[in-house]
Amino acid sequence: MNYQRIVCLSTEAVETLYALGAEDTIAGISGFTTRPARARAEKPKVSGFSSSRIERILAVQPDLVIGFSDMQADICRDLASAGVEVHLFNQRDVAGILRMVHVLAAMVGKQAAGHALVADLQAHIDAARAQAAQWTIRPKVYFEEWNDPLISGIGWVSELIGIAGGEDVFPELAAHASAKARIIADPLDVAHRAPDIIIGSWCGKKFRPEAVTGRPGWDTVPAVKEGMVAEVKSADILSPGPGAITEGLPQIAALVRQWQERHA
Repeated sequence: MNYQRIVCLSTEAVETLYALGAEDTIAGISGFTTRPARARAEKPKVSGFSSSRIERILAVQPDLVIGFSDMQADICRDLASAGVEVHLFNQRDVAGILRMVHVLAAMVGKQAAGHALVADLQAHIDAARAQAAQWTIRPKVYFEEWNDPLISGIGWVSELIGIAGGEDVFPELAAHASAKARIIADPLDVAHRAPDIIIGSWCGKKFRPEAVTGRPGWDTVPAVKEGMVAEVKSADILSPGPGAITEGLPQIAALVRQWQERHA
């Protein structure tokens, strides 16, 4: 028997179930859900992201709760203690996103839809790679997840930059899941790495390009001098679900293409 009443503690699980045509199985969502927008109107909000009142989740009588990462480990532990079945995903790369789709599809008896969704996501990846294969030079890309302190991009973001034809200027930090481990202590370290493109995605806060371009010592950065400073909204890239591939990746690819056309 497939799960019928699922509480999703993170937005990518909600997004995936809707994409699979299994939205009727969703009994509750996180208040931080962003995709799809209609979910916020259609589904009861029963939790936060890293904290929650367990009784609100139990009130919708879930037969499964889906969580994400160590940040929700305590919630999942408490739910398990209350007798609720829990599945905690921890996808950190593109392969993990595709695997999550397959697993979630199997949980709700939508294997065929899962295969179709993965094929569509793979088509987006293949299209970006095909475009990137046309170029011999890869622009250096700095992705800023937060501005105070500066935090560089997480693993799947760095991977998507590479798929789009760019080169992450902080690849050694992208390997860390924790945001604290991706803090750039000295902003001049970014300037020294001379990114050609700067992408801001301030985790739910409006990105301000002028705040970036006005930083001391950044006036010599190629991206600043050429006006290649742009936003990819956090809802489109910072959740490891289908949207990172269907929405975030094309935006990164478009910026790389713009840079390539300027330097042809």
